[in-house]
Amino acid sequence: MFISITGIAILYMLMNVSVVSVIPWQHAKDSKFVVSEFMEQLSGNTSAKIVTCLILLVAFSSVFSATLGYSRIPYAAATDGAFFKVFAKLHPTGNFPYVSLLFLGGVAFVFSLLFKLSDVISAILAMRILIQFISQALGLYLLRRKKSETNFPYKMPLFPIPIFLAILMWVAILISTGFHMVLGGLSAIALGMVVYFIKANMKKEWPFKPVNYKP
Repeated sequence: MFISITGIAILYMLMNVSVVSVIPWQHAKDSKFVVSEFMEQLSGNTSAKIVTCLILLVAFSSVFSATLGYSRIPYAAATDGAFFKVFAKLHPTGNFPYVSLLFLGGVAFVFSLLFKLSDVISAILAMRILIQFISQALGLYLLRRKKSETNFPYKMPLFPIPIFLAILMWVAILISTGFHMVLGGLSAIALGMVVYFIKANMKKEWPFKPVNYKP
């Protein structure tokens, strides 16, 4: 994992060095089509169009794979009884969670029409930082403190310093998204907690299960 991160960082830095060696950085930092302009100056208009199409193809593939992956989350929750049952439906021939996939695609489509893309990306980033990245870092810390080395044999050098450093970095990135985005992420967490406690109360799950409850 660390080798992959290092390799990607090096490639990204080399790409930026290559771009600013052809296009002045003052222009590159504000350009929306910097790679296309880079290729246009090197090889002409046709090469720029080809590279633009390749970038769009890669972007589409990334969004497509991410949507397919995220559609499994409501599906898994529904099959476990923790979400609406309709999301547990599978396509009769393709055997994929088509209801979840269509719902996520529809939500993404509506948001892309109602809001600026930059605002949508910032909102998604803020919610993921709060709900996923910071929460899973805290969860790892609590889990490691609770479990013995026999039951949880995985090692982390300098534990728990990397966890706290990661949380601090994510908090800094979260603040950079803006106060309203942070408030939106906190609102999503609060709403999720309310829904969970209502469901838990209805099904007598934690923290509402009876004292003499036997799993």
